[in-house]
Amino acid sequence: MLAYIIRRTLAMIPTLAVISFLIFVVIQLPPGDYLSNQIAELRSSGEAASIAKVEFLRKEFSLDRPFLERYLIWVGAWPGPHGFDGLLQGNWGWSFEYDKPVADVVGPTLPLTIILNLATVLFVYVVSFPIGIYSATRQYSWGDYGFTLIGYIGLAVPNFLFGLILLYLANRWFGLSIGGLMDPRYVDAPWSWAKAMSILGHLIVPTIVIGTAGTAGMIRRLRANLLDEIHRQYVVTARAKGLSERKLLVKYPLRMALNPFIADIGHLLPSLVSGSVIVSVVLNLPTVGPVLLDALRSLDQFLAAFILMFVALLTVVGMLISDLLLGVLDPRIRLGGKVRK
Repeated sequence: MLAYIIRRTLAMIPTLAVISFLIFVVIQLPPGDYLSNQIAELRSSGEAASIAKVEFLRKEFSLDRPFLERYLIWVGAWPGPHGFDGLLQGNWGWSFEYDKPVADVVGPTLPLTIILNLATVLFVYVVSFPIGIYSATRQYSWGDYGFTLIGYIGLAVPNFLFGLILLYLANRWFGLSIGGLMDPRYVDAPWSWAKAMSILGHLIVPTIVIGTAGTAGMIRRLRANLLDEIHRQYVVTARAKGLSERKLLVKYPLRMALNPFIADIGHLLPSLVSGSVIVSVVLNLPTVGPVLLDALRSLDQFLAAFILMFVALLTVVGMLISDLLLGVLDPRIRLGGKVRK
């Protein structure tokens, strides 16, 4: 297991290197950049002094150099105006729109984004597993039909509309402030127990809203996979030998039916970031989703590139976690082992 983890961790390095190059290529595809647009606006207004400042920033951040050289400087594998000072050295770049380092822009949002994603993943699995098992073991019952109807409603209702309804109810019934992940009085306050409890209270609405669609789909897949396993011959044989239904379900078919859901962890983490952008804007959530949307609109290249690299890192780490859990869950899977004949 340890050798496999080391091997997979080393394999993540070239994977992230290729992803970083592709991200930089995509970010450079739109014509111009943030500073070029600023120069065009300043020239139209006749502000010569400001144009000189913007031109200085172009040289300061190597935007006047060839593409490959700009990429290597951004990564930190090529000396720029300040020597080797890129991603590998912990410098995430400069945000021209916010006029501050990228670390200062996304620094407060990254922890809240990770907390929200973990809460959503926990909600999806905690809610979908019991319902999926119940629907599979009680096929065509009133409960099965009821959960199926609720799941279809969850898929049909737009997330932003569902979020607005829950925001209204949470404010009306429990007095929670509208939007955000904490009460406004704790935004600039230092960390305390009251601030942590405020975050936990405000996590409920976005967690339910973002996790509802994923929960509905996972319930249907778990039900279908478990129904397929329950009718297999090994289950019939184990039942004939007198194994209790609960022990039989947990020990054999449920473990086999869980494989697709464990494998989905690698796709679930980044999809929550990219799929919750509209919800984050509507609910005014201080996550990286709205920041990424603004960065793409304004062609703030370094800010957008770093957020995309963060999503790529979540994907790679999620795939590693899912592979390790699959090896523990399913004895048929060997982590790098040789097949015995």
